[in-house]
Amino acid sequence: MATAGLLPRLSVLRALGAAGVRYASSFQSAYSLDKLYPDSVTRSAEVSGPELIDIPVDRVSISYSKSSGPGGQNVNKVNTKAEVRFHLSTADWIPEDVREKIAVQHKNHINRDGELIVVSQVSRYQMRNLADCLDKIRAMISEANQKPKPVSKEDVKLRQLRLENMNRERLRQKKINSSVKQSRSVGLD
Repeated sequence: MATAGLLPRLSVLRALGAAGVRYASSFQSAYSLDKLYPDSVTRSAEVSGPELIDIPVDRVSISYSKSSGPGGQNVNKVNTKAEVRFHLSTADWIPEDVREKIAVQHKNHINRDGELIVVSQVSRYQMRNLADCLDKIRAMISEANQKPKPVSKEDVKLRQLRLENMNRERLRQKKINSSVKQSRSVGLD
């Protein structure tokens, strides 16, 4: 049998994989996590400033499923849709105040267990969808980290003036519509 020679090789490969040894092939795809996000496991999240926010890949749960997005004939055969989830309240790589803002701003992305779920199926490639999910998480973090711009007295006056002008114009249009409707009515005198 041809499979008799294959079984010892498979057991050796499994033993090497269980021991943490990489297989003989050192090929990595251009979309592998190591190439997309180098050192993402070792560095902590840098939230301050315009720097790139690193997401520790070992602390998030990544799963793939069949996508309804692009894929052609492969759409029903290949798991390309990426889903990244992590427990938001225990994500110590995000500052506490930013976590609270994310919980309020993106409450529709949080399940009953308190996990933030981000899904992407924009590409037909698994790793591009994963990269898109991680970018969405980065955008959520940077959006929640932004401080509101202080409102000056001039801005308050300008907003109040605009509101008054809007109300004045609304009432003027209301009077015009009222007079038009009154002119259409037929008197029963």
